[in-house]
Amino acid sequence: MTTFESVTLEAPDTTAAAFYNALGLAPYVNVRASDAPSTGFRGFALSLVMSQPGNVDAIINAAVEAGATTLKPATKSFWGYGGVVQAPDGTLLKVATSAKKDSGPVSRQIDQVTLLLGVVDVKASKRFYVDQGLPVAKSFGGKYVEFSTTSAVSLALYPRRALAKDAGVSEDGTGSHRIVLRSDASVLTDPDGFVWEAA
Repeated sequence: MTTFESVTLEAPDTTAAAFYNALGLAPYVNVRASDAPSTGFRGFALSLVMSQPGNVDAIINAAVEAGATTLKPATKSFWGYGGVVQAPDGTLLKVATSAKKDSGPVSRQIDQVTLLLGVVDVKASKRFYVDQGLPVAKSFGGKYVEFSTTSAVSLALYPRRALAKDAGVSEDGTGSHRIVLRSDASVLTDPDGFVWEAA
């Protein structure tokens, strides 16, 4: 694997795609039907980076109107402004900006989408992905790793417990992650059970 091509979310039926289309996320994620059993935290979140607080609110409001549940209302913090919602299919969306105030007209334009994989051991998972050929762009020990990719979606590793806490959910979960990643490699499964398929 030398590339990370795309993200496919698995949902009980493909009508879940309408939610992502309503938010303008169709270029970033695909949806396919799956009835694989899954309960609780599925071990990942999509991080949507916006340019200003008004854009964060615009996306969160659009998500709620499209059927999402608010897990953490958008609030100011020392690092910026953001909140968390859960899509109707269960996917967690973390929407944030580092900007403290608006500097232009409000829009729903997404500046960056990052897939955060919640892993048990960040260092071990980093070694796994480096061994598969993915270059590291940023690394902060056992706290966070981001890979250099050419995909529309960035790929990052985050401790599972910390990711669940950040999203406002329990870290407990069983069954399928209900997500498939695609690369130029053959089928493989990472140390935390995330499945990769050939693009």
